[in-house]
Amino acid sequence: MSGLMTLVSLCYLISAICYVMGLHMMRTPKTARNGNRLSFVGMIIAVVMTFLIVLEKNDTTMAAWWILLVALVLGVGYGVYRARTVKMTDMPQLVSLFNAVGGGAAAAIGTFDYLSKANGSSLSVAFSLPVILDLIIGSITFSGSLIATGKLAGKVSGKPITFPGAKLLNGIVVLIIIAAIVLTVGFPTSVWTLVTAIVASLVFGILMTIPIGGADMPVVVSLLNAFTGLAVAMAGFVINNQVLIIAGALVGAAGTILTLQMAAAMNRSVANIIAGGFGTGDSGGTSAADDVPVNVKETSADDIGVQLAYAQNVMIVPGYGLAAAQAQHEVAELAKLLTDNGIHVNYAIHPVAGRMPGHMNVLLAEVNVPYDQMKQLEDANSMFENTDVSLVIGANDVTNPEARKPNTAISGMPILDVDKSKSVVVIKRSMSTGYAGIQNPLFSDDKTSMFFSDAKKGLQEIIASTKEYLDQ
Repeated sequence: MSGLMTLVSLCYLISAICYVMGLHMMRTPKTARNGNRLSFVGMIIAVVMTFLIVLEKNDTTMAAWWILLVALVLGVGYGVYRARTVKMTDMPQLVSLFNAVGGGAAAAIGTFDYLSKANGSSLSVAFSLPVILDLIIGSITFSGSLIATGKLAGKVSGKPITFPGAKLLNGIVVLIIIAAIVLTVGFPTSVWTLVTAIVASLVFGILMTIPIGGADMPVVVSLLNAFTGLAVAMAGFVINNQVLIIAGALVGAAGTILTLQMAAAMNRSVANIIAGGFGTGDSGGTSAADDVPVNVKETSADDIGVQLAYAQNVMIVPGYGLAAAQAQHEVAELAKLLTDNGIHVNYAIHPVAGRMPGHMNVLLAEVNVPYDQMKQLEDANSMFENTDVSLVIGANDVTNPEARKPNTAISGMPILDVDKSKSVVVIKRSMSTGYAGIQNPLFSDDKTSMFFSDAKKGLQEIIASTKEYLDQ
């Protein structure tokens, strides 16, 4: 081994260590930012070392170098621009889009490496099997993530899209994929089997994602992220690059664990989510309290201000409505106002609140909410009985007591036990249902008051009212 290759191998090891440590640090919002930076350093090291390997081989044309550099500049430029300008409400679809790019890139690596080595010659199973798995997983990830991006962005209906014969078509496509795997491994010189596998996998990615409703989207984003990692790992085997194998395996393992945790948080299996589809999508609603049941008690910002000013323990329950209204700054201002006046404030975070795993944590971290105030499901549920006021902002299904009953769309789903609080205030635009498509009896509970308003505007009014009572 040459001195350069020894250096490259050592740097690849350092890069892998950065990935592992960075991933470990991402387990909590308090260290996640530094973990992301450490992983970034590891990736920079890997990219630089890869460039050195290409230079050492000295078999790359000037045209190829220009193509590589232009692609690098465009990719880095677009990535930095999108990451810095994306709104927090658009973060889930950006993550899903990055999943698509990762899966597509891995599939492209496998395709071109296969074509460059085929040329009518026989290929070993050790090469052709990782290639076909790379192409299949990467293609499924690419098309599935694009559909998920469309659903999250509202370009594709968030409701489950089904049609007669969908399961039969899925079965046929899966059989075609299996046949393509067998033929590619058995007859690795046939390019057409590769093309068939790619087309069938792209179709399967679409068919797998369109019947999945918005309520399951956090699980789908996490699952597709795991697929991206597996595709990248397979691409590493194809081109014999250790750092790709390690990085892909880490992403695949982390994504798989997170997917299982997300599914458990909804009391559903991953297979059931993929096979069945769930949820009706955002039913929208007007800003007025249209069709409000007679047993729903409306309130005003002034009344809420009184409750908060004289409370000792307040629990804020954020949901996607908070993100949609971009009201994270207002909720942080309200919480600071209360804590500055000796009132204990915490946030109850449900694992699947929002449109992607950790959506609410990221949103609150953006406005420097103290990490020790963010309580996860079990910790929050142990605190509700001693909570004077629970302020629910744009959350629906994750607080729905119907989950405790059998034979409902969310039966068995772990929820935040908001109804055990002494008093509940819900800020919501209307009485429209959440993604599960069922009404929430919490809203008509005797201890619940409804404040029909956009989250941002409503919180501004509540802050003004609370200040008046705290200043007295």
